[in-house]
Amino acid sequence: MARKGDPDRVEDADVEIGASVKAKRLRFRQKPETQVELHGEVHEPEGQGDVETASGSERRNLPDEVEPGVTYRDVRVRWRAAARLKESASSEDAEGRRSEKKR
Repeated sequence: MARKGDPDRVEDADVEIGASVKAKRLRFRQKPETQVELHGEVHEPEGQGDVETASGSERRNLPDEVEPGVTYRDVRVRWRAAARLKESASSEDAEGRRSEKKR
């Protein structure tokens, strides 16, 4: 199950960070507080570009809301954050002109 977005929706990511964890037994003393923020900014010669970002996790045998003192068994978690630079309209126009000149 994916949480907080689908990290696989960013295809051909330019930057990717990931982690996977597995445990036979896992118990939390207190309810964890987690937060992920992705920020990106691109500065091109003709202005600013866009960045597409996503992050999320897949869990097995671990609910989205864990309970303190409960032992979870055979746990697996996969987390990924990905970002891809989007081509700006000016970059796409310039690329099109370059490929036309090559013909």
